[in-house]
Amino acid sequence: MSRFAGAVVVAIESTWAAIRAENPEVPDVVVTMASGSVGSPRGLRLGHFGADRWVRGTDWMPELFVGGEGFAFGAREVFGTLLHEAAHGIAKTRAVQDVSRGGAYHNGRYKKIAEELGLTVTRQANRGWSETALPDATAKRYRRQIDGLSKVLIAHRRSEHDPPPGAPAGGDADEDSGEEGKERAPRNGHVLVCGCDPVRRIRAAQRALKVGPILCGVCTQAFEVADSED
Repeated sequence: MSRFAGAVVVAIESTWAAIRAENPEVPDVVVTMASGSVGSPRGLRLGHFGADRWVRGTDWMPELFVGGEGFAFGAREVFGTLLHEAAHGIAKTRAVQDVSRGGAYHNGRYKKIAEELGLTVTRQANRGWSETALPDATAKRYRRQIDGLSKVLIAHRRSEHDPPPGAPAGGDADEDSGEEGKERAPRNGHVLVCGCDPVRRIRAAQRALKVGPILCGVCTQAFEVADSED
């Protein structure tokens, strides 16, 4: 599988280069590929653009993370994820604040940039303009890159939320509650974010969350479990 991983990274790098060729404001990145479900209380992190994560000499470089679980959705969806993250990259280049709440909430500035790249953007409750899709016209423009991805995406990572092969239905018993079939909470508590910009983060145990909302004294909004999606 090491050859598979290497081929996928090369294909992603080639695809990113093609996106940059059409959109020079998209920055160069270091591509990383791992699980998008490890440590996540819910959902999957299909991709993430992290600014200034790597150091090359005296320069800082952003990171493009791609979750291996997303490969199950096919090359077109993976390309859509890359274009979604490229929009965040352009926002970084332009010094535009396009997200808040730890990257969960996508504002109207993000929507504008994503549409410039050829994505369709839909508003989601509590997450702003975070839902993007790849329309046919944009997919046709990048057909060669999507075809290249389809040739190497021959496997995908199993989600940590799914039981391993051969496991009994309902999964393992929850170590915190002793109940079966419930998702195990992190031992050091959930990461919570509020609506402040820059975002404020705290940790809280599952039992504390069940009591009621935890309010931020600055923005007066309730802290929410940090979402796993970009």
